[in-house]
Amino acid sequence: MRIDTDIRHITKAGTNLFLELAFPPEKAHRLHLASQQHIHDTRLLKEPLMTELADWIEQHHLKQAEAAKILMVSRPRVSDVVNKKTTKFTIDTLVEMLSRIGKPVRLAVGPQAPRTFVRQPCP
Repeated sequence: MRIDTDIRHITKAGTNLFLELAFPPEKAHRLHLASQQHIHDTRLLKEPLMTELADWIEQHHLKQAEAAKILMVSRPRVSDVVNKKTTKFTIDTLVEMLSRIGKPVRLAVGPQAPRTFVRQPCP
């Protein structure tokens, strides 16, 4: 038995995937905007965590390989942190890495700050 691995369609970056999945245009637009907002908001949460890790590595004059041993990750993962490749990490992974270096993360919930919205034109 052969497993079918043929590529039949490639969705270009930036394309509204929900339109490609045959959602009605209005709903596809709403879903696309919501997903873009979620990605934006998540990136805003990850960046300060990554900055804290990168600053710690710099302050301790560690080579990436040394930091990798302490953080219990591979050297390329440390490079990804230092270069702020937010898409390669979950928030919980970053929190765990910070915990390993004695920097526990605290969550504060308060009044909602003014939100930066991702705006995209309607199709």
